[in-house]
Amino acid sequence: MTEVRLEGAELHVEFPGWESMMTGRHAAAIAVAAIVRVEVLPGWTSEVLGVRSGLVVSGYRKLGTFIHPAGMKRLVSMRRGEPVLRISLSGRRAGCEFDELLLSHPDATAIADGITRRIAA
Repeated sequence: MTEVRLEGAELHVEFPGWESMMTGRHAAAIAVAAIVRVEVLPGWTSEVLGVRSGLVVSGYRKLGTFIHPAGMKRLVSMRRGEPVLRISLSGRRAGCEFDELLLSHPDATAIADGITRRIAA
């Protein structure tokens, strides 16, 4: 299961075992200062994510990097049945590797609240 945690001024995302093979990375560290907006979706988003490098098990799991035809680059780890953190970043033009993160996590609301508090500070 993808691990998401706040440590200091960074959001850490870790992809254990086989997940790291699908995402092409073991971990990602995102500066809280690069987070523009965070919201919690009640579950799986069915929007078109674009071309992927990773894994899709239709209706169950999406994992990897997705690039939308309009150019948005997303790091995705979604599982059916769990809330999803939608984290909008300042964008690749501002030096971020991704434009958005979509991460399923059972504690998505608590993580989003923590990010919101750090952004407001």
